Amino acid sequence: MTDYFPVMIAGFAAVVGITPITRRLAFRYGVLDQPSSRKVHQTPTPLMGGLAIYAALVLALLFFSPPFYIVEFGAIMAGATWLVLLGFVDDRNGMQPWVKMAGQVAAGIVLVLAGIQIRAFDSDILNIGLTLFWIVGITNAMNFQDNMDGLAAGITAIASAFFFVMAAREDLTLVSSLAAALAGASVGFLIYNFNPASTFMGDMGSMVLGFLLAVLAIKLDFHATLDRQPVTSAVPIVVLGFPIFDMMLVVFTRLRERRSPMQGGKDHTSHRLVTLGISQRTAVLVLYGVCIVFGYIAVQLSQATVREGTRIGIALVLTLAVAFIFLEWTYIRSKR
Repeated sequence: MTDYFPVMIAGFAAVVGITPITRRLAFRYGVLDQPSSRKVHQTPTPLMGGLAIYAALVLALLFFSPPFYIVEFGAIMAGATWLVLLGFVDDRNGMQPWVKMAGQVAAGIVLVLAGIQIRAFDSDILNIGLTLFWIVGITNAMNFQDNMDGLAAGITAIASAFFFVMAAREDLTLVSSLAAALAGASVGFLIYNFNPASTFMGDMGSMVLGFLLAVLAIKLDFHATLDRQPVTSAVPIVVLGFPIFDMMLVVFTRLRERRSPMQGGKDHTSHRLVTLGISQRTAVLVLYGVCIVFGYIAVQLSQATVREGTRIGIALVLTLAVAFIFLEWTYIRSKR
């Protein structure tokens, strides 16, 4: 496991050094997030932190990644590069949601062409369709989490750390290297992004983080026996349980209110916690704790028998159902 610490440290150090540069670039080129009624910040804030995260990942993986998996590494970085460019245009000029999703599908197709895909069915068409659905879904789920200082970066740091631990245990070199670099870069970015944030990652950051987390989930392989595969296949879903939960909650609320699911607003889990009377910083820390619990459950699930996995799954679903109902009730009450 310690073999991957250099790539983690490199990701951390690179983003710490590059972020001040991207802040100046954001001010120079006017890539700023302006305050509005649906946002929590009060002053124009630079939006190019995602470029620092991307550059840090490229540098860390370029110098410390293993000299194999060249095709897969190339496809992953090509997809990430495309999303950085897409995110830059969106951050600066705005973009229609369907155009952004089409761009995310294109990034997913690059992965499929390199052989990175979910293989749950006998049909290639179904496998490719599920892969693209997963890539777009998790990319947008993390895009949704960029709604409060430090939230998206912290969630990514925690999720990638758990992916790293499980991948290193299974001797998965590609996943371990990518997860280590992602964890290091995310923690480094929090120095500037935790409340009160001096810079935001923007879509060029949140989409790349979601894309890479989706890739880690696809590539995490436990080499499980046939009877345990349904249990181990649920592990990546649990690691990313909070962003998936929050996206489902927000989409449900917006559809119930007859709004577009892609329309922004203060209806995320983080915002609902603030309506209970806690500060933004405390809300983010609480959600960090939730993500750590999800990660711990995923680790237990990765080693569970089918019976144990079923029990864990039922308990988790029931708990999330109660949380969903409570948070929706909280939101409805806050609107009265």
